Amino acid sequence: MTSLNAGVIFIRLAITVVIQRLISDQLGAAGHAKIGQLRDLLAMLMSLTTLGVFNGIVKYVSEYKEDQEELKKIFSTSFVFIVVASGVTALTLFFGASYFSEAVFGNLHFKYLFKILAVVVPAISLQRVFNGVINGLSAYKKFAKIELFGYLFSTGLLVFCMYNFQLDGILVAIAVTPIIQLCILLYVFGKVLKEYLKFKDITFKAPYAKQFLAFSLMSFASSILFNYINIDVRNMIENKITIDDSGYWTTMTNISKNYMVFSGSLFTLYVIPKFSGIYSKSDFKKEVFQIYKTLLPLFGIGMLFIYFFRNYIIEFVYPNFFGMEPLFKWQLCGDFFRLASLVLAHQFLAKKMVRSFIFSEFLSLALFYGLARYLTDFYGVEGVVMAHFIRYVIYFVVVFFLVMRYFRKNEKSIK
Repeated sequence: MTSLNAGVIFIRLAITVVIQRLISDQLGAAGHAKIGQLRDLLAMLMSLTTLGVFNGIVKYVSEYKEDQEELKKIFSTSFVFIVVASGVTALTLFFGASYFSEAVFGNLHFKYLFKILAVVVPAISLQRVFNGVINGLSAYKKFAKIELFGYLFSTGLLVFCMYNFQLDGILVAIAVTPIIQLCILLYVFGKVLKEYLKFKDITFKAPYAKQFLAFSLMSFASSILFNYINIDVRNMIENKITIDDSGYWTTMTNISKNYMVFSGSLFTLYVIPKFSGIYSKSDFKKEVFQIYKTLLPLFGIGMLFIYFFRNYIIEFVYPNFFGMEPLFKWQLCGDFFRLASLVLAHQFLAKKMVRSFIFSEFLSLALFYGLARYLTDFYGVEGVVMAHFIRYVIYFVVVFFLVMRYFRKNEKSIK
């Protein structure tokens, strides 16, 4: 699975390098900052339009994939959640377009974009739910195919729109990407989806509402707040320093996202389903060691490669973005601790440890937000990535303690 996932990621990475260079040449650092705002907003919408049930679907589909009666309850609950959430979200975006344009982009020019997003919202919610089914079934090959074709088609649209309509074209292309992804998902995975998701059996009832609400709370902490803070920090950098510095931080996080996306799909396809079936500390440690043994050296070598060739990356992908150079060491070190932490933290999702998850996420976000604002006054944009590093060192220690405490309590209750 790691090898298959790696193949897709490397193809995406190669294309992304070209696209990032084109955007840098056409729009500069300021353009990257605006695009970063929209991408974070879309990440928020993926949770808002489904009330954050993605990880719940992954967990319960993986557990009950042979039980049609339970699957009916799971999908009926999901349907209720996405109808309510996407309806409210679409209306809010459409009628609040002027407010959101001002809040996210600092002017009213982009209010049309929020009206487009309001129309795209149903596609965002459906694509997210169906992706949860794919992950729950651990359909690695089909997931890789969907990811690759979705990325290729959306990239083609982005390039076309960029050359014809500049920044506005890129933003519209990104906004409608969920529709492309949904169409490809249905084409590739439609037959399998019909075997598990019986649309005629779905009712407007929510028997899994209590279980899913726990995941909604966790999604609010991990996705919605996380991306909201990114948007706010980007605005803070622009107001305190310059919009170009905001763009430098955005491009640094883009590099980070391109290698962290490798771990993201691995977590939902493998780690959550695997951890869901592990109940002893010894088995958990063995599995974590196996994951660490596979991932950490791979990521460590990759991060060292990126660090030592950082000036070449800037020269060939982000020409004249010299303000990025000091950001690499802090971002890469922070991401290494982030990866190690996230492996452990997925135990919270697998075992629905809501309190531990929310506490650790709120602590992480509060640390980053507070430290970023404080350190920016002394170190400029470098202070934001310093905050990123400090936050994940502390987060790793806290998550390790909470997971070990969970197993100690379980062992005592068994005795």
